[in-house]
Amino acid sequence: MNYNYRYRLKPSDDIREQLAWTVDTCRQVYNHFLHRLNRHDDTSAYSEQKQLPDLKKWWNELKQVHSKVLQKVVKRLYDNFSRLADAKNSGRRIGQLKWKGEHEYRSFTYSQSGFKLKNTSGQTRLWLSKIGEIPITFYRDLPDNADIKTVTVKREPTGKWYAILGVETPDNPPEKPETPKRCVGIDVGILTYAHDTDGTAVGSLDLSDERERLERAQRDLSRKEHGSNNWEEQRRIVAERHADLKHKRRDFLHKLSNHYAREYDLVAVEDLDAAGLVELPGNSRTRAGAAWGTFLRMLKYKCEREGTHFVAVEPAGTTKECAACGISTDKPLWVREHSCPACGFTADRDWNAAWNILSRGIKRLGEGRSESTPVETALPTGITTVPAKRVVEAGSPTLKREPSGER
Repeated sequence: MNYNYRYRLKPSDDIREQLAWTVDTCRQVYNHFLHRLNRHDDTSAYSEQKQLPDLKKWWNELKQVHSKVLQKVVKRLYDNFSRLADAKNSGRRIGQLKWKGEHEYRSFTYSQSGFKLKNTSGQTRLWLSKIGEIPITFYRDLPDNADIKTVTVKREPTGKWYAILGVETPDNPPEKPETPKRCVGIDVGILTYAHDTDGTAVGSLDLSDERERLERAQRDLSRKEHGSNNWEEQRRIVAERHADLKHKRRDFLHKLSNHYAREYDLVAVEDLDAAGLVELPGNSRTRAGAAWGTFLRMLKYKCEREGTHFVAVEPAGTTKECAACGISTDKPLWVREHSCPACGFTADRDWNAAWNILSRGIKRLGEGRSESTPVETALPTGITTVPAKRVVEAGSPTLKREPSGER
């Protein structure tokens, strides 16, 4: 199994300049091979990588960059080209790959060799070939028997440097139970971020303060002269505001997905087209900020890691269908209660949808429809509403404490 672990780097001024130079050189190599790609249609990543030794003969500065890093630059270009071709084949309107500007290329990658983690006098350092040793904030250990395959060094818009360690662990995750006992269906939304079959409704994360600070910083940036020292300083402030918003959202999603992956044997969710939902007219910023796609991806790999069944089911009709009798009833979005005209079953709209999701998930596993339906089980005396703040502070809706760095 493959995982990525992200750590903060603390480079010295000299090393920071060397890192920035390496990033810019990789950007120029990317643009060079993009020019070749536009002129020759019969090239491939492998054939272009074979051109690198000859390229170094007249481009002497490339000798100061590790060979694996340069090879990954070429592969990155052709991976981008392949994804663009796949999008075109699927019927999407696409443009062409563009040259990378100074602020559009921010990382480089070592693969298989050229890096090493060192621990001397209690200080963990990352050694990179052609660059040197860099102190690293190693705030959490890697999994047992993990083998580091790649190291990606990235400079964020804030100016901070990070190392993303791509590790591979033995393919021996916990065995999934043949007959799951603790099952849960999850319906994601906006008014409540997640509503599950246990009657827990997790409130959406309030990022209004972060967005207000971001908008204020953007207005201040617009008043600065572009390219001036004041403009550059304010640009970093805007980048930090963006980072604050992103980090708070991802922290919330990590802790919520951890809870469901660890507490249940089976997790059923809707197979949502998150990107398509964002493109729908009206309230698109709220849907984008909900980051449903990110949450489902986190939940999927964490379920695999914890030995939990993860099932994504067809989302069509989960809200309209009655969880008790299966009769579909149209209801507008503003109607927040499900009331079946056929059997009289009444429940919260999202709770009813979560039960339908769970029933479909159990069918996908070959267990048949759930033996206990909401009609046969006692309706909760009240939906347990959990504010997003409690998830962020405690690590899970059940207030189970976890280390702040646990993912």
